Order: sequence, then structure tokens, then C-alpha cells
Amino acid sequence: MFEITPFNWQDIITCILCGSVLGIERQLRGKPVGLRTATLITIGTYCFIALGVSLSDNRGDHARVMAQVITGIGFLGAGVMMTRDGQIHGVTSAAVIWLLAALGVTIGLGYGQTALILTVLILTVLLGVDKLENSMLALRKGVHVHISRRVQRRRKKVTEINGEPNPELDE
Repeated sequence: MFEITPFNWQDIITCILCGSVLGIERQLRGKPVGLRTATLITIGTYCFIALGVSLSDNRGDHARVMAQVITGIGFLGAGVMMTRDGQIHGVTSAAVIWLLAALGVTIGLGYGQTALILTVLILTVLLGVDKLENSMLALRKGVHVHISRRVQRRRKKVTEINGEPNPELDE
């Protein structure tokens, strides 16, 4: 196989594997971060870190590259979070984006085996907590229900003060 310095094929395959496993889990659930996006985030982060490592032996430079990756990935994660009817959606997907970047950083710094173990742990949390929530209805409610009720009460008070009907509250 041809050489792709400063990258290496084993690391790229590890990125594809880690990103794909988590991306498939998200895609099967119909979540915003699917197979393609997850894999690209992991590979992209790996590329930035591997390039940063190859450009300098100074550890401070590596930390700066990581800091910039974390900042950039934060914007991507914020893009999948939304508020609808007082409920926050996409927080888990945003956290997965952050973790995918962390996996890319881990692989880029030469810890591919650690990234594989972390992928299994992340998948275990995603699947395990879902099973736990499904088995215990109290966990399914979450904080979103309380926030939603509070927002609806405030809207109702505003409607009562203004005297205007609010069709959103007539549900």
C-alpha cells in the first residue's frame, strides 16, 4: 500500500472503525450524527493532531492544536442541539461529537488501542443507559418535562396578562 506520511494506515483504519461503530449506533436511532459524520469527525481530528505532531517536537504545540480542535468541534456540537417547546434536544449527539473528536485526538497521539477500548465503553454507555431508561420509567422523564411545564406556565401567565389567546397552549 502507498505511504501517506505523516499519517499511517493503521491509525486511519482505527479512526474508521471507532467512528463507524458509534456512527452506526446513532444512525440506527435516527440521530443527527450518523455513520458518515462520525467517521469524518474521527478521521478529521486525527489528521489535525497527526499533522501537528509531525510539525513539531514541542509538546506545547500539540496542546495548542488539541485546544483548537476542541474549540472547533464545540461549534459543531452546538449545531446539533436545539430547543423545542422548552425541551432541549441533541445533547447526547453533541456529546458524541465531542467524544468522536477525543477518539481522533487519542489515535493521533499514538494511542489507537486505547481509542478502541474507549469506543467500546462509549457504546456501552449509549446502549446501556438506553436499556436502563426503558426499564425504569422514572429515568425516562428527565429534567425536560419539568422545564417544559415551567415554560408553559409562564406563557399562560403572559397570555392571561395580555388577554390574548395563545393557540400553542390549547393542546
